[in-house]
Amino acid sequence: MTCDKDQRQTLTERFQFLRAAAPDFRDAFFEQVSLVTLPAGQVICRDGAQCSQLPLVIAGTGRIFKIGENGREVTLYRVEPGESCVLTASCVLTRRPFPAFAECETELTAAVVAPGQVGQWIRSCEPWREYIFSLIAERLEEVFGVIDAVLFQRLDQRLANALLRRSGGRPGASLQITHQELAVEIGSSREVVTRLLKDLEGARLVRTARGRIDLLDIPALNAKSQSA
Repeated sequence: MTCDKDQRQTLTERFQFLRAAAPDFRDAFFEQVSLVTLPAGQVICRDGAQCSQLPLVIAGTGRIFKIGENGREVTLYRVEPGESCVLTASCVLTRRPFPAFAECETELTAAVVAPGQVGQWIRSCEPWREYIFSLIAERLEEVFGVIDAVLFQRLDQRLANALLRRSGGRPGASLQITHQELAVEIGSSREVVTRLLKDLEGARLVRTARGRIDLLDIPALNAKSQSA
């Protein structure tokens, strides 16, 4: 497909590698990619499936997660605008099955790149190569952070961290999120999250309502997230 002028401008604004690349690469990129829009909740890829293309997120958020044998989910990372899924990139390049699940957390618009182009552009375009490798480095750090939290942090620390991360640390933030969604975020159960939130509410750090959590004391939540 050929992107129109507005789509080209949006892609260039979203992805720094396009601004850094030579004009002939940009022209080839705009000729080769396709734009797709998927609804919230749409499964993008399942554990064990083959990846047929690499999405570059323009708008919305994708979530990458694992499901354990006990049925519990844990979020590995999210893919935001200007980013791509490094697990998908790895699977496209190595032709190995996708080792997790990917879904649209919100409505998501992406430019999708065919597998052959991913490898070809890594060999021929330095800005594209740097973009992919920098994503890998960032995601490795993020995934190791998840592993560290699951193995070494108490659940109350992980919950405080999740609340702060979702709110961006904004004083007086109100999160539209369920106990089940938080349980998935920290790799626990809804019942445990409900109990921990009651403890935080009793300490006047948060206030809970149906589908909503108000953060009342950001400094105290920060201290809770870092407590030994």
